[in-house]
Amino acid sequence: MRLLLALPLRKAWLSSVICLAIAGSPLVASAQQSAPSSTSSSQTPKPKQTTTTTTTKKQQPNKTTKTNKTATPKAAASKKAAPAGAPQGNRAVTPKNEKAPTGAKAVVPAANHGKSAAGTAAGVVAASGGLRSNVVFVQDLNSKAVLYSRNEQVVRPIASITKLMTAVIIVDAKLPMTEVIQITQADVDVVKHSRSRLAVGAKHTRGDLMHLALMSSENRAAHALGRTYPGGMTAFVNAMNAKARELGMVQSTFVEPTGLSSANVSTPRDLVKLLQASASRPSIRFYTTDQQYEVRSAGHPTLFRNTNMLVSNPSWDIKVSKTGFINEAGQCLVMVARINNRDTAIVLLNAEGKGTRIGDAIKIRQMIQAKQIAAAPVEVARLN
Repeated sequence: MRLLLALPLRKAWLSSVICLAIAGSPLVASAQQSAPSSTSSSQTPKPKQTTTTTTTKKQQPNKTTKTNKTATPKAAASKKAAPAGAPQGNRAVTPKNEKAPTGAKAVVPAANHGKSAAGTAAGVVAASGGLRSNVVFVQDLNSKAVLYSRNEQVVRPIASITKLMTAVIIVDAKLPMTEVIQITQADVDVVKHSRSRLAVGAKHTRGDLMHLALMSSENRAAHALGRTYPGGMTAFVNAMNAKARELGMVQSTFVEPTGLSSANVSTPRDLVKLLQASASRPSIRFYTTDQQYEVRSAGHPTLFRNTNMLVSNPSWDIKVSKTGFINEAGQCLVMVARINNRDTAIVLLNAEGKGTRIGDAIKIRQMIQAKQIAAAPVEVARLN
């Protein structure tokens, strides 16, 4: 009996000892420490890990679908449709957008050159469509052929182109160019109130005043030339109109020597006659094409420059030139230039914008050079 009772007690004691020994083991302690750390971080990661593992095992195709979605054309289309400021949109669209303007720029000049290469009158008209002056007249002075005409019959104010006639009167009167003339209050512009760098009281020779009037369009200089003409301003204006009739300028009228008055009017064909008369006088040719000139005004040197920038361009051979502007006349430019070894008269009136008249003159020369039309004794294009 004792032996039977003792055996269960010994088994229970041995099992408790074994349990205590196992619990004190270092392996169990480390396992217990690692188990709480994984659970103490958060209990949510366990479900997440199990979910992700299950989804990765079950839905691996979804991963590939996600990567495919980023590379699909639909996604690329959404990038192209993004605003221009979006970086990704720019990366996707920039190469194509850069090519498009380049192609457009290349096509436009090519079309223009194609028109310039045509040798027909229609080609000239098309190529000349870019001229922006309201009145355009181009004539070959050797053959008298009118190369281009627009609104040639219109009688218009001519602004400071008037000064060419002023210079013709002074030269033909054979007045001494070394005579000193004083600028007075009478020479101050009371019509347009334009500025001048010639001070009242300043003294200059007649030659200097004509130089500045033609090269820099100095209004006080031109007025002083007329005021000091024998017989005064009335005699000078009469001489201007008499010279106009002598030159065959039948549609021209002059009322004063500066061009500030809009009553000074002419037509393109009349102005070509004035250009030819001016070109035949060496002093006028020199003064109108000189690039710059310095005089002493108000006790200090003052540098004046030509109002036509083309005279300083070595690729141009300009015989005579004059610019002009008042509101009623618009921007004006007349000149005789040597193009294709022939003297060509160019008349541009009522242009909008200061650079328009210069741009039109450049286009006209390019058109003549490309077409070789200056030598043709026929009227190639005429638009009225």
